[in-house]
Amino acid sequence: MRFSPAPKILHILSVHRVSALLIVGGAVAHDVTGAETAAAPLSLDAAVTMAEQRNPGLARLRADAAAMDAVPPQRGALPDPVLSLNAANLPTDTFDLDQEPMTQIQLSITQSLPFPGKRRLRRSVAEHAAAAAHHRYAEGRLALVADVRAGWWTLFQLDRAVEIVTRNQRLMRDFVEIAHTRYRVGDGLQQDVLLAQLEQSRLAERQLGLEGRRRAAAARLNALLDRPGYERLRLADAPPNDRLPDLPPTATLITRAHAARPLLETQRTLLDAADSQLDLTRREAYPDLRVGAGYGYRRGRDPLRDEPRPDFFSVMLSIDLPLHYRSKQGKAIEQRMDERSGQRLALDDALRTVEGEITAHCADYEAARRKALLLRDTIVPQAQQTVSSMLAGYQVNKVDFLNVISAQITLYNAQIDYYSALAEAKQTLARLASVVGTEALYE
Repeated sequence: MRFSPAPKILHILSVHRVSALLIVGGAVAHDVTGAETAAAPLSLDAAVTMAEQRNPGLARLRADAAAMDAVPPQRGALPDPVLSLNAANLPTDTFDLDQEPMTQIQLSITQSLPFPGKRRLRRSVAEHAAAAAHHRYAEGRLALVADVRAGWWTLFQLDRAVEIVTRNQRLMRDFVEIAHTRYRVGDGLQQDVLLAQLEQSRLAERQLGLEGRRRAAAARLNALLDRPGYERLRLADAPPNDRLPDLPPTATLITRAHAARPLLETQRTLLDAADSQLDLTRREAYPDLRVGAGYGYRRGRDPLRDEPRPDFFSVMLSIDLPLHYRSKQGKAIEQRMDERSGQRLALDDALRTVEGEITAHCADYEAARRKALLLRDTIVPQAQQTVSSMLAGYQVNKVDFLNVISAQITLYNAQIDYYSALAEAKQTLARLASVVGTEALYE
C-alpha cells in the first residue's frame, strides 16, 4: 500500500514561500537510522531461507532426528555374544596344570536369544521414537518460520513508523517557520509558534522510542538468523505484498491441521510407540534363552591309560524364570498401560489446543484485517482530505493553527496505525499457518 501525496501548500505569505509539503505516506523512501543504511536489504523470503539454514535451535532438532535414526537397528539387533576364558580347578599348592586331572583351561562362547518377537517390538518402539523426532523437527521448522515472518513484519512496521515520524518532523519544522513568519508580520500568534515547537519535540521523543524498539526488534530477528544482535539489518524497500485475503471457514483450517500439523503427528507417533512398548512389556514376561559352547584344554597324561589326558567339550542352555512376575513384569505392564493412557490424553489435549489456537488466530486476523482495510480505504484518505482543507482555510485565516496541527497529527497517527494493523494481520497469518501445519498461508 502506498499513500498518495497531498497537494502542495500554496504561498502562505508573500515574504515566505513554503516548498512542497507532502503528507506522509507510503510513497516516500525508507528513512531509517544512518547506521543501518549500509546493510544489504533483507527480503522476507531471504530471511526465512537464512533462518532455515543457520538457526542453531533448528539445527539441533535436525541433529536429534538424525541421531534417532541410528537407534532402531541397535534395538533390533541380537545381544553381543560373550566370550570367556577360564582357568578351572587349579591346585592351590602348586598351581601346576599337569598335577590334577580336572585342571583345565576353558574357552567358551555364550549367546543370549530374546524370546521371539521381542527384537521386532524393540525396533518398532525405536522407529516410532525416531519418527517422532522428525515430526518435532518439522514442528520446530514451522515455528521458526512463523517467528521469522512475524519478526520481519514487526521490523517493517517500525521502519514505516520511523519514516512517517521523520517526515512529519520536517513538516513541523516548516510549520514552525510559517508560524514564526506570520508572528513577525503580525498575522499570527505566538502560541502558534509554541504549539508547532511542542509538536516538533513530541515527534522527536516518539522517534527516539520507535528507534529503540526497532533496535530491539532487529536484535531478536538477528538471533533467529544466527547473526550478532548488533549487526546491521535493513529490510527490502517494499513488502512481498500487502494483500489481506479472506480466510476459509475455521472448520476447514482445523481439518487441514488434523492432517498436516507435525505436533499432532508427533503425538500420534508417541501413542503408537506406547502401544508397541506395551506389547513389548507383555512379551518381556516370556523367558529369554542363552546357549553356549565351551572347550576345556587339559595337560598331562592319564596314569591309568598312559596317554595324554583328553580335552573336554561342553554345551550350555539356560532360561530365565519369571518367578517374581506379580511384583516385576506385572507391575511393568500396569505402568505401560498407564503411560499409553497418558499418551492418548496428550493427543486429545493437543487436538483441542490446536483447534483453540486456530479459532483464536482466525478471530485476531479478521479484526486486524478489518482495521487495516478501514484505515487504508477510509480513515487515511479522509485524514488527507481534512489536512488539505485545513491548510486551505489556514491560508485565508479561516482556520486556526491548532486545527491544522491537530489534523496533521491525526493523519500521521492513522498512517502509523495502518502499518501497525497490516503488520499485526501478517503476523497473525504467519502464526495461523504454523498452527495449521504449513509454512505460508495465502501469502
